Amino acid sequence: MTLSSMVVSRDWQEISVLECILSGLHMEVWVEADPQAALERLSQSKIDALIVDCDLEGSPELFQQLQSARKHANTVPLLIMGKRQCMASLDQTGAIFAFEKPISVEKAVRTLSAARCMILDGRLRYQRIDLDIPVSLKAKNHIITNAHLVNLSEGGMRICSDQPIEADGLQIQWEIPGAQSELNAQAEVVWHDDNGHVGVRFVKVPPQHQKALQLWLAQQFLAN
Repeated sequence: MTLSSMVVSRDWQEISVLECILSGLHMEVWVEADPQAALERLSQSKIDALIVDCDLEGSPELFQQLQSARKHANTVPLLIMGKRQCMASLDQTGAIFAFEKPISVEKAVRTLSAARCMILDGRLRYQRIDLDIPVSLKAKNHIITNAHLVNLSEGGMRICSDQPIEADGLQIQWEIPGAQSELNAQAEVVWHDDNGHVGVRFVKVPPQHQKALQLWLAQQFLAN
């Protein structure tokens, strides 16, 4: 799975090093020399990781605007690079990773690899896979057989049923494509609409079933 990244810098020597490392990690690289242009691109394009040169003029204003955006919505993981004196202000930037210039290739590889793992973990946790397969529901000894799974994530699923589904004490069984056995979970209803669509959140999943679900979701993610 190819991820995307943006490097905000005018230091072309360091940019070339980052481009080489990010390419090896299967991450596309966009380069912006102007912080305001970077903000505009962030608002219009999907970026998985942002690397900002804190020695760049205008970077403090960029950090402020990024932190303001975090109050209203999730933003991309932020990494910063710069000279040693810049690293002292890491907490003020909101960055989660940092490396000094001149870039140590070994350290940059470790840092960017860790960032990529964090991005993938977040993607897997929240991604939803569309499906159209039967699902068995049971609530307080009432079995609902006419139900279909619409989409599935690590934390829950969306179901369509022409019968009302009780909010508590829900037991779910389903079989994902390619699985050798059924999965089951205890769940609760968190929303429903007038068209028979119901959102449920998993409350308890057997460890072996949770592992099977995570593996299947990862396979679907990497295949896209």
